[in-house]
Amino acid sequence: MASTQGQQIELTSLTAQQLTQLKKQLDTELEHLTTSFQSLRTAQSKFRDCLKSISTGLNAKTADKPLLVPLTSSLYVPGTLASSTHVLVDIGTGFFIEKSTADASDFYNRKIGNLGESLKDLEQIVQGKASNLRVVEDVLRQKVVGVSQEG
Repeated sequence: MASTQGQQIELTSLTAQQLTQLKKQLDTELEHLTTSFQSLRTAQSKFRDCLKSISTGLNAKTADKPLLVPLTSSLYVPGTLASSTHVLVDIGTGFFIEKSTADASDFYNRKIGNLGESLKDLEQIVQGKASNLRVVEDVLRQKVVGVSQEG
C-alpha cells in the first residue's frame, strides 16, 4: 500500500499501466523535490558565505585597503570599504537594508537556521516519496514478472 497526497492506494489492485503512470508521477515529484532541496542548500551556503565575509572581511584593518567590487560574475572595479561597521543586506526582491555587522550576522544566522529546518522537513518528504517509489517499482516488477510467467 502506498500513500500519494494523503490518499491510501492498494497497489496490487492497480494495472501495470496504472502503476507505470504512478511511477512516472512519483519520479517527477521526486525530481522536483530534489531540485528544491539543492536550491535550499545553495541558499544556505550563500548565507554562510555572507557570515564569513562579515566576520573576516569587515574590520578596522580592512577599512582603508583597496578591494574589487563585482559588477558581474567576471567584471570587477576597484573600490574602498565605506564602513567596516555597517553593511547593506539584501532582504529579497531587490530591497536592501542597512544593518550593523552584528545585526547582519544575526539576520544571516536566523536565515541559515530557518533554511536548516526547511531542509529537514523537505528531506523527510523526499525520503517518503523515494520509499513510495521503491514500493511502486517492486509491485510493478512483480506484475510484469507475473504476466510474463503466465504467457
